[in-house]
Amino acid sequence: MNKYRSRRSGQAILTTYDRLLASWACEVKERDLEGEYGITHIIECGNEDAVPLVLFHGVGDDSALMWIYNAPELGRHFHLYAVDTLGGPGKSVPNGNYGRDFDDARWIDGILDGLGIGKAFFAGVSHGGYLVQMYTLNRPERVLRAISISGTVPVGGKNNSMKIMMKIFLPEALFPTEKNVQKLIRKLSGEHYAVFTENAEIMAHYRALLKGFNNMAMAYHKIVAFSAEDVERIREKVVYLVGTDDPFEKLGGRDVLIQNRMNAAFYDNAGHGLNHELAEEINRKIVSVFSI
Repeated sequence: MNKYRSRRSGQAILTTYDRLLASWACEVKERDLEGEYGITHIIECGNEDAVPLVLFHGVGDDSALMWIYNAPELGRHFHLYAVDTLGGPGKSVPNGNYGRDFDDARWIDGILDGLGIGKAFFAGVSHGGYLVQMYTLNRPERVLRAISISGTVPVGGKNNSMKIMMKIFLPEALFPTEKNVQKLIRKLSGEHYAVFTENAEIMAHYRALLKGFNNMAMAYHKIVAFSAEDVERIREKVVYLVGTDDPFEKLGGRDVLIQNRMNAAFYDNAGHGLNHELAEEINRKIVSVFSI
C-alpha cells in the first residue's frame, strides 16, 4: 500500500521533514534499521551515556514534527530514539511483510534488538501512546516505565475511530489550504496554538502531510481493547498526560482514565498537541516520571 498519494506529494513531505529536523535545537543523527517488516527510520540524539528513551509519534505525523520542542531538553537526561512508524508518512519503508499479519510488538522487539537495547523508557503521543501501552502489556520485562501523551487506556470494546477522526478533522483536512490548516490546528489545540501557527517550518510540513499522506497506510496497526486484567497489569507502569481541551479526550477519554484509576495528570487549556503546547512543563514531567 502506497503511503503517499503521489510521488510529488511524497517528495514534498520528505523535503519539509528534512527542513523541520534541521531546525531542531540539538544535534541529531538519522539511522535506518532493517527488520522483519521493512526499514524503520530513527532519529537519535541526546546523552549517549544515559538510559534509552524510545519515542513514538501519532497517526499522520512523524518524529521530525512530534519531538521538535522536546528533544533538546529530554536529550540532556536520556539517550533518545525517535521512531518513524512503519506505514506513517516519515522515512520508514515497509516491505511485503507489512500486511494483515503485522505485529506491533514484534516490530518494536526488532527495533530494540537492532539498537542493542534490553530495557528502556517509552513515551508516545496519541497512537504512539497506544503503542507504548501495548508494549508495556506484552513485554513488561523490556519497559522500565512508559508515558502516554494525549491518549487514553483502550478499554470498552472497539470504538468507531474513523467516525471520531472525521468529526474532528473534517472538513478542514479535506481542503488543506493555508487557512484551513490554521483552523484545524486551532480546533486540535488549546490556547497555546501559536507554537504551531507561528512556526513556518511546522506549518509547511503539516500542510504537506495533510495534502500528501494516505492514512490507510496505517491500517495494519491494529488497536486491541484491553481487559480489566490488562489494565491492572499496566497501571503501575504507565502514566497518562492529557490536555483538558483535547477534542479526543472530550469524547470520553478522560473519563475512561478516571474510571479505571489510571495514573493521569490533566493540563488546563491544552489540546491534542500537549507536548508542543506546554513543552517546558511536559519535559519536566517526563524527566520526573522517569527519574530512577
